Amino acid sequence: MKKYLLLLSAVIITLMMSCDNSVKVNQEKQAKTDDSLIRVYLKANPQIKVQKHSSGIYFQVLAEGKGQHPNENSMVTVNYTAALLNDMVVDKASGFSSSLDRLIKGWQIGIPLVKEGGTILLIVPSGLAYGANGVGRIPENSVLVFTVDLTEFK
Repeated sequence: MKKYLLLLSAVIITLMMSCDNSVKVNQEKQAKTDDSLIRVYLKANPQIKVQKHSSGIYFQVLAEGKGQHPNENSMVTVNYTAALLNDMVVDKASGFSSSLDRLIKGWQIGIPLVKEGGTILLIVPSGLAYGANGVGRIPENSVLVFTVDLTEFK
């Protein structure tokens, strides 16, 4: 009976590890697909002059702002527009406030690149946005293009 339980445990652990591996492979594949889509988008929109962050987001500081940069613990207030790569606006808000650490990873990385009063263009791969889940009008695995005005932070 002990041998059976040990064998069963080994099989379960192996299956769990292979599931984790396939999720990681799918995420890496999606990241490559997203990056290719972003590069095609940028080629079609040569007026957008972005930098690529080591995280995989692309950004363009449109207005630097003044003062300090927010950090992951800051409460930020922003005006933003979110669009898909086909330019369809899927969300927008004015005066939206939240703790930065509660927002999508792409914003946690991108918003601290500007100061209060600044504006940034963020092109966020799906893995740093809503991933395979999507949300509301945002389909699964969507690259998102955000224009974010950082009106204030605390």
